[in-house]
Amino acid sequence: MSTDTDSPPGRADHWSTTLLRHDLPASFVVFLVALPLSLGIAVASDAPIAAGLIAAVVGGVVVGILGGAPLQVSGPAAGLTVVVAETINQFGWKTACFIFAAAGVLQILFGLSRIARAALAIAPVVVHAMLAGIGITIALQQLHVLLGGASHSTAFQNIVQLPGELTSLHGDDVLIGGVVIAIMLGWKYVPERVRALPGPLVAVTIGTLLSLVLPGNVERIVLSGSLFDAIGLPGVPSGNWGAVALAVLTIALIASVESLLSAVAVDKMQTGPRTNFDKELVAQGAANVTSGLLGGLPVTGVIVRSATNVQAGAKTKNSALLHGIWILVFSVALVGVVEQIPKSALAGLLIVVGIQLVKLAHIRLARRTGDLLVYVVTVLGVVFLNLLEGVLIGLVLSFALLLWRVVRVVVNAAPVTGTDRWLVTVEGTCTFLALPKLSSELSKVPEGADVLLEMSVDFLDHAAYEAIHDWARQHESTGGNVEFVELGTAPMADAVTGPPVRGRSRGLLDDVLKPGQDSDGNPVTSGVAAYHRRHAHVVRPALDELRDGQNPHSLFLTCADSRIVPNVITSTGPGDLFTVRNVGNLVPPQGRDSSIEAAIVFALEELEVDHLVVCGHSSCGAMQALMSGAPAGPGLGAWLGHAQASVERWMQRHPVGVAADEAGFRSTDQLAMVNVAVQLENLRAHPVVRRAILERGVTVSGLFFDIGTARVLEVSRDGIAEITDADLSALAAALG
Repeated sequence: MSTDTDSPPGRADHWSTTLLRHDLPASFVVFLVALPLSLGIAVASDAPIAAGLIAAVVGGVVVGILGGAPLQVSGPAAGLTVVVAETINQFGWKTACFIFAAAGVLQILFGLSRIARAALAIAPVVVHAMLAGIGITIALQQLHVLLGGASHSTAFQNIVQLPGELTSLHGDDVLIGGVVIAIMLGWKYVPERVRALPGPLVAVTIGTLLSLVLPGNVERIVLSGSLFDAIGLPGVPSGNWGAVALAVLTIALIASVESLLSAVAVDKMQTGPRTNFDKELVAQGAANVTSGLLGGLPVTGVIVRSATNVQAGAKTKNSALLHGIWILVFSVALVGVVEQIPKSALAGLLIVVGIQLVKLAHIRLARRTGDLLVYVVTVLGVVFLNLLEGVLIGLVLSFALLLWRVVRVVVNAAPVTGTDRWLVTVEGTCTFLALPKLSSELSKVPEGADVLLEMSVDFLDHAAYEAIHDWARQHESTGGNVEFVELGTAPMADAVTGPPVRGRSRGLLDDVLKPGQDSDGNPVTSGVAAYHRRHAHVVRPALDELRDGQNPHSLFLTCADSRIVPNVITSTGPGDLFTVRNVGNLVPPQGRDSSIEAAIVFALEELEVDHLVVCGHSSCGAMQALMSGAPAGPGLGAWLGHAQASVERWMQRHPVGVAADEAGFRSTDQLAMVNVAVQLENLRAHPVVRRAILERGVTVSGLFFDIGTARVLEVSRDGIAEITDADLSALAAALG
């Protein structure tokens, strides 16, 4: 028995507790659900009844031992019913078993090749539609059985023959099947205590008991001897190997995809260990080899049983293994009970199972995502052609739809209302395929017009680039003007520097800190060009409102260091900060520097800012010069003399320096923090600042920007502190 834990001896008690308290009870519940479903799937597949039981036993035991999905339960599945029935009808039962075993070998190779996840690279809408088509096909087949007749080989014949079946229906079969359907559909409405019993088991049991008291002679399941008597080796195909190979590939692919998708769904239902997809695929293949060699149906992971397993509280693979053992015991010891089940009861069960494969949620999702056509076409292909052709048609259509969406480009040219200007927008993937559309729209622009051309593209090849630039050059030669604005992730300049690539999203450093570093030549002028292409149109509306004056909320005094970008670290925009920069972010005492004096007076008395902020930073060159005592030039030495008070305060272990030391900052960074605190004192001592504080409530705050971590700290008389949501009031005081 699999423990699925590889636990050391000290954890044996924990393992046994898990087995007895969780896995054992859950295995009984799963067994009760799996038994009638296994019988019904065998009937729907036109296979021997025992083949469904063999597959259920093998799926439980073999996958339970070898599998990589902790809580998935395997067995015969409704998703393979149609293709299995076609295989049996074409090749006969013995050869079909050979095909099932060969499909298992192919699955093992898939798993060993570590390509299991590749099987998930199928559009979900196609998988959903495939299951829906299988469900409709099953329901159409079993509807004839419920009415007392026999199913036909194609869905079209089942539909055409249905009126005739209705005129000669068998009342007992209809009643039994109807009761089973009613119980299955209404089971979710019964009291919760009653729902502890599996609905399928209750429905089939009541249907069987009803068949025993009705006066009619209903058709029942027939088992030829015990389960062991049904075991038999497969037959080797006598020819037509191309068709055999196609059947093997079809069953292997469908069984693999269904098992892996089921495993993904089960992983979402529980918080324990995740599925090892390659290991699970090898286990599914081993189970199919075993089932085929013993005369059983193909095995897959089954979502109905797996969901029941999770809901019943299972913790390990032991639950799935034990459920297979219970099916084996029942099939050997209680054959007579199985033979009392009427086919119409199983038909009712399968009709509900088939209907439940058509999920309204999947249809709504396909409609919302624009994939409804793929869904409908795939369903019709599965129902009226065959499963493989339907899925292939669905995949081709979904790929065509994807290709259309990926290469599609939207081009619009229209005059801007109320102006003589034209706006041309290009959105999407711009390639040579877009040239007809580009030419058509650009031809609408009249000669001599001013044009704003917005490029919102994620891919631009040289052909499209050349077409756009040729048009722009021609338009400007007639007296017009073309302004380019690039909003997308594929810069136009890249179209002529190498093979086209899909653009990546530009981040903060690309768009704000280094907008012009992707061009050759002068970085400033190239930055201006990038600004015009990417940002001018964004800030233009805000700047237009500021054309006649400014109204900043803060005076922001910081160092001249190139690594400090005030609007970035304060998340402010144009017109918000009145920024003053100097070496060391110093505020000399009143009367010692006319430039700083003028800025303070202008900010407070003319602009009437509400906040004064001094911002220092780590690795400050001015602080390093002060610490080293190295001789400086006449201008720099005289200027740094204004910071001697900061050095003296730091050497006295000012509270800010102590806090910075405890926080692990270097000496120069500690001095930079103390320097901020000293400059705040100089500001508060200024008469204009003191009057503004008293009369208008102006705030004075200090910040420290740690370059290495990009953190902004608050600096006060008492120390330093992180600016977090808990300190929102301090942040508001600093930045408004």
